[in-house]
Amino acid sequence: MPLASLRTISYILGLFLIALAASMLVPMLTVIIDRHPEHLSAFTHSAAITVFAAVLLLRFGHRQRGVLRPRDMYLLTSLSWITVCVFAALPMVIIQEISYTDAFFETMSGITTTGSTILVGLDNAPSGLLIWRSILHWLGGIGFIGMAVAILPMLRIGGMRLFQTESSDWGDKVLPRSHMVAKYILLLYSLLTLLGFLAFWWAGMQPFDAINHAMASISTGGFSTSDSSLANWQQPAVHWVAVWLMILGSLPFTLLVAASRGNVGALWRDQQVRGFLSFLLITWVLLGTWLSAHSEHAWWDALRIVAVNVTSVVTTTGFALGDYTTWGGLAVLVFFYLTFVGGCSGSTAGGLKVFRFQVAYVLLKANLRLMIHPRAVLSQQYNHHTLDEDIIRSLVTFSFFFTITIGIIALGLALFGLDWVTALTGAATAVCNVGPGLGPIIGPAGNFSSLPDGAKWLLTVGMLLGRLEILTLFVPLTRAFWRH
Repeated sequence: MPLASLRTISYILGLFLIALAASMLVPMLTVIIDRHPEHLSAFTHSAAITVFAAVLLLRFGHRQRGVLRPRDMYLLTSLSWITVCVFAALPMVIIQEISYTDAFFETMSGITTTGSTILVGLDNAPSGLLIWRSILHWLGGIGFIGMAVAILPMLRIGGMRLFQTESSDWGDKVLPRSHMVAKYILLLYSLLTLLGFLAFWWAGMQPFDAINHAMASISTGGFSTSDSSLANWQQPAVHWVAVWLMILGSLPFTLLVAASRGNVGALWRDQQVRGFLSFLLITWVLLGTWLSAHSEHAWWDALRIVAVNVTSVVTTTGFALGDYTTWGGLAVLVFFYLTFVGGCSGSTAGGLKVFRFQVAYVLLKANLRLMIHPRAVLSQQYNHHTLDEDIIRSLVTFSFFFTITIGIIALGLALFGLDWVTALTGAATAVCNVGPGLGPIIGPAGNFSSLPDGAKWLLTVGMLLGRLEILTLFVPLTRAFWRH
């Protein structure tokens, strides 16, 4: 790799660390307002270390910076998430006096908006720590939106090129320049966070809880300020606010911006959005009716409980309203399947994404027709885009390695002595960025604190792989990438 490219990557990483250090001002202000000055040093020291590292990176990259090639973006994307996590974990080590392994696991879970946690006693945890976890969610959410809209289509990751034309068309049809797209997405993301805060506050949360849950909901992260998650608040309005914020966070933000600028039909005309919302509604009604028939809950209450838990898993948020693993074998199996679905492309959600299931259905129909009419010439399209060979190859490759990655991580977890339910669902929830797994250890009523350190590092790798769409992290590990 040319030295000029490495200098450019170093310079950009330095800017990211400067932004990370600046974001530590929020928890500093929080601990001052909350009158806990003993926690202030954790963030001042962490910010100083982060700024020092940023200055070194900026100095190295200050001269002879070059233009990044598409192949360089693989390395930049991977290094940016890892570098930010390395320094963002420092305040947790100092405040909680936990090992760096636990702090890095919590930080990676936050920045990848996974929501898996090793912390207990959140109801009495320091306010600075709680707001820092939520900020990590918020930063990771907007970071992934930018990556999914601008970088992944260019890198042709997992069929994302389907949305490349949609993104480029923005520069001509809606906004004057492409950088304006990012500006409006950030503005809308911030506005939705503010509205979520006000809605949670109106629904019955205290302001501090409201802002934390607003950031966790719109980023589809799932960190809560209570060990009981949303079950700590009995008001139905709180639950429905969380549901709608999770849904908004799982919709394509480019289309949300278009709708906010007057093109209201942009959302509903999108095949991915229609499929996602229809799938959620059907699952709510079917599982809610089943829960009502097999419990003492009235139908409307059962629908609310199901809506929160189903939406949380499908959107890969990770909130929980009670322990749904006690609902019976059918419900447990349904929630395991839901782990893989995910939200829409260009959103903060993880998982396989809805569009890949829809494209697979289009390919299945075409294949069945070819079996009946072998000489037929079929034009395969999805959402007004032609499914050419490059898109199909990219999608199939991603889906294959996505599945293989979960299988390998599950085997690794089993080697650390975990039972097969914990190993399999832990691997799935990490790669899909969902949060809770299944079983008594890492289920919605448990957490990841009791796992061995080796298992935590393995799950951390799984979270990063899932967030970067698997192949982004694999490419820089190949020998061909480093050849001139």
